Amino acid sequence: MKTLVVITGPTASGKTKASIEVAKALKCEIISADSRQMYHDIPIATAAPTKEERAAVAHHFVGTLPLEAYYSAACFEEEVMDLLSNLFKQSDYAVMCGGSMLYVDAVTRGIDDMPTISDEVRTQVWEMLQAEGADGLLARLKLSDPEYYEIVDRKNTKRVAHALEIIYESGQTYTSFRKGSAKERDFRILKFAIDMPREVLFERISTRVSAMIDSGLEPEIKNVEQLRGLNSLNTVGVKEMFDYFDGKLTLQEAKEKIARNTRVFAKKQLTWLKKDQDVIWCRDASEILSHIQNI
Repeated sequence: MKTLVVITGPTASGKTKASIEVAKALKCEIISADSRQMYHDIPIATAAPTKEERAAVAHHFVGTLPLEAYYSAACFEEEVMDLLSNLFKQSDYAVMCGGSMLYVDAVTRGIDDMPTISDEVRTQVWEMLQAEGADGLLARLKLSDPEYYEIVDRKNTKRVAHALEIIYESGQTYTSFRKGSAKERDFRILKFAIDMPREVLFERISTRVSAMIDSGLEPEIKNVEQLRGLNSLNTVGVKEMFDYFDGKLTLQEAKEKIARNTRVFAKKQLTWLKKDQDVIWCRDASEILSHIQNI
């Protein structure tokens, strides 16, 4: 039986290392499910797999897009399904690794068929954001789709903007497109998440942030500063460095804020995963492989 092995979990939990070990054992390739690692030019900020890690096992969807490119979970679902049809000709397994939960769900459950967003509507919403800010978009969403407004992550400007794009493109509420039923897949899905005590995870986050700074995060972000308005750069580790460049934070304060915001993000990931009854919690690659062999 063809099997997609999903390895997810909170940021800094060791997903990349585990996925490489599992892929080696299963003799298969890795699909990255990280919505930011897809973009090149910011590998340090996104903790993308290194050249050595990518040489150990073939990775897909890492560093493939320019920062200006538009991409979505719908695009990811379509492209991964096409890729899997080829990968499963080479092996009975494929590994998907990442912590972008919407992207993971897009492949494992499928997402509702949404209208394609035209350049005109995308520009319209972008100009609204520039003129009115995130609060302005939220106010528009509350008027246009109060039901979705009540459940959306209101701090996630990208998600709010996308909902408005759907509304303006279709003339319908975003809620009307959210059926919530899982699509049938013609392969088995085994979903694992890396488990560890929260205090250990938070210490790993602090260590990672220090390593990012030492590895050259500052010049990496300085190199893309002129593109700061792009959605691809609206991410933890980048926004804080922009504040540092603007004199709003010292480098030490930026470092501490990156760690703090990363911990907040990790908590959100854990909350999402705890609701998923299909997730098998494991400590490491060996435990994941043991489960696979026994299923």
